[in-house]
Amino acid sequence: MTSTQAEIDRTRLGTLSVLAWIGDPAEGHDMPYLLAYSLGDGPQGPAAAEEAARALLAENKLSVGDKVEDGRDDPSGFPVQIVLADNQVALTLPGLNATCTVPDEWVEAASESGQAYFLFATRPWPEAVPGRPVDAVTLQAFAGDEEVLATSAHCLLAVRRLKH
Repeated sequence: MTSTQAEIDRTRLGTLSVLAWIGDPAEGHDMPYLLAYSLGDGPQGPAAAEEAARALLAENKLSVGDKVEDGRDDPSGFPVQIVLADNQVALTLPGLNATCTVPDEWVEAASESGQAYFLFATRPWPEAVPGRPVDAVTLQAFAGDEEVLATSAHCLLAVRRLKH
């Protein structure tokens, strides 16, 4: 008899949200960023959401910490993928899909560089409710927090475009 890893209960994540911004001019261009996070509003609360996020990342062989996974060379074989169509980004992981509206500046930066920096935060962020703007100070306080960064998955992803 063989045992298999139990499938992750995605409902424990609660509401999954994605936020986009640009920053950190490097190599002559701005880097487009995507941040995926849970609101921690699942039926078992924020601690279960964090545990589910860690399990999801482990299931997809994405490390948490300061290692940046590079999915640019083989985007089809990498577990995280993004596709850009006009000002919409579709983010996919096995078993999860999310979309995010991005500003023109994000589209321009992604088109120029052909890549995006993706973070999947395991720590819930209940203050960043979808549909409400997040100001730069609030974003910096969360996405720049050393503990958040140390407990997030970091990936460089190829930005693929939807062909019309």
